[in-house]
This record gives sequence, structure tokens and C-alpha cells, in this order.
Amino acid sequence: MSWSKLKQQLESFLCPALVGRVEYGSTSYRYSPDKAGLSYLVVDKKNILNMMDKTTPIRWYQSDQEIKNDPQIEIPVSDEDIEEVRKATKGNVPEDRLPVMAKSKKSTAVAKEILSAQTALSKSNFNVVANTFLTTSIEVSLESDDILLNILALVDRRVGKKRILNMSEKVKSKHSAVQYFYELRRSSL
Repeated sequence: MSWSKLKQQLESFLCPALVGRVEYGSTSYRYSPDKAGLSYLVVDKKNILNMMDKTTPIRWYQSDQEIKNDPQIEIPVSDEDIEEVRKATKGNVPEDRLPVMAKSKKSTAVAKEILSAQTALSKSNFNVVANTFLTTSIEVSLESDDILLNILALVDRRVGKKRILNMSEKVKSKHSAVQYFYELRRSSL
């Protein structure tokens, strides 16, 4: 699908409050083989997310330690997570240490997911993910681990106020770009 048609379809799904505020863009360099092009998301005339540029205002993580030590990422630990650690250690660990170990294990998993998701952001991937978004249900896009699918679903008009407000806990463990677009959508309700 051509970029202009893809852009038109994506913009037709924007929620009414974000029409004119959120824009999709793409550049290509026909005769320059070393520059594959760029896709980006603009909010209020400000370039927020470049698919290949690490100089955006959205935080890009270099290692899982940065993610684990970032105080903005809250990782909830459930009783099932603690019980899983208890079984894995066969009860040889003090009770007060179990929640710490469970959080560490869970934060490592989240860090791996975030790092793998942000390395997949590229111009060609943007077109693939956008086409996937247009052909799948909104529920699949919201539950996906893909950063871009989450963002496209969050600004979609098919996601209502109640669903947005109920997602606040899930979004805390997502990439900062997803958190940014969640706050943008929530503020436009």
C-alpha cells in the first residue's frame, strides 16, 4: 500500500480530540542507499517518535539495568509471582526477601521485552505494523507487546473513555513512548 493511502487510513482512525494534533510522517531517499528513510509521529507540531532516531524526547534505553533502575517504571508484583519464586527456591529464602526477588525477576523480563520492542522500530517496520494494525482487532493491538501497535491503538477512536481509564496499571510497565501517548489520550478525554 502506498504511503499516502496508509497515512489517510491511519488518520481516519484517530479519535476526534486528537485529529490535527497527531500526525504521521515518512521520508524516503530514492538515490541514497545509505539512508533508508524515516517514519515519525508528530504531536502538536513536535516530533515525538522517530522510528530510527535515538535523539527523540522519548527515553531510549541502552541496557536492562537502565530499565530496572528507572523509577518511572513501576512493576507490580502479585502473590502468584512471589509464590513462583518461593517454589523455585524450595523455601530456602527468608520471606521478606521473596518480594524483592520476584520484582527483580519480573523487571528483567520487562526490560528484555522493552529492549526488543524498541530495537524493532524502523521505517520498514512502521509500514508493516501499520498494515497489521489496520487488519487486526483493536483488542489485539492493545494487548500486543509491540510499542507501535500499542501507540496506534491508544490514539484510535474505537478505544473508549472507560477502557482508557481502566488501562492505567498496565501502561505503567510499558515503554515510555506508550506511556506518553497514553497520557496524551487520557488528557484529551
